[in-house]
Amino acid sequence: MSNIFATNKKAHFDYEIKDTVEAGIVLKGYEVKSIKNSHVSLMGSYATFHNGELFLINTTISEYQAKNQPRDYDKNASHKLLLKKSELEGLFRQIKEKKMVLIPTKIYLKGSKIKVEIGIGRPKKKYDKREVLKERESRREIRRVMQE
Repeated sequence: MSNIFATNKKAHFDYEIKDTVEAGIVLKGYEVKSIKNSHVSLMGSYATFHNGELFLINTTISEYQAKNQPRDYDKNASHKLLLKKSELEGLFRQIKEKKMVLIPTKIYLKGSKIKVEIGIGRPKKKYDKREVLKERESRREIRRVMQE
């Protein structure tokens, strides 16, 4: 069984990730069960600071049991991320000074705890993305020729 529950495949395509940080996440019991069944998506999610705390925004955690969920359950609710105070201050400084963004790259199990890997990076320009696609296509073409 894999310990990785969700990955953000577009993160490395859309952003130039410089560094990563591991953070804990505050969840309710039914959210943990849903994540362990891989009912989670990181597409379009990001992390942001609010009142000195770091929150994961726009992460979709689907219902574990649709008929047994609380009525006010919001599958796109924000979740608090757990880091040491010194780590939070360092991240806040990087975001403000270097104009970086925080993007979750994967959710995984470490021991018995669910962790989130946060990538620190800059958005890629459109021409950078085109360059990556051209390079990928040329590698495919070379492999195709080598196999023949």
